[in-house]
Amino acid sequence: MIPALSPSQNSVPPAAADGQQVLEQAAQAFEAIFLRDMIGAMRKASLGDDVMGNSGSTQFRDMMDDRLADEMVRNNGLGIADLLVAQWKGKL
Repeated sequence: MIPALSPSQNSVPPAAADGQQVLEQAAQAFEAIFLRDMIGAMRKASLGDDVMGNSGSTQFRDMMDDRLADEMVRNNGLGIADLLVAQWKGKL
């Protein structure tokens, strides 16, 4: 994950700092969407019939998958957000 800077280390102008924060949030949102799609694709590739499968359990499983993807991003995820920030940082 991207380390937070203390106020004394922050030598970036406020407007650029806001842009950096927006970039980090967008990169994390992109990674979460990517992870949701990846988890959904893994669920679709099941090897057998779902014994307890019904529309209710499917809905809650999807909600759980969304939450799982969000938590993965908060805990460093796959590093996609960090790569995106590194790539786009100089273009703000």
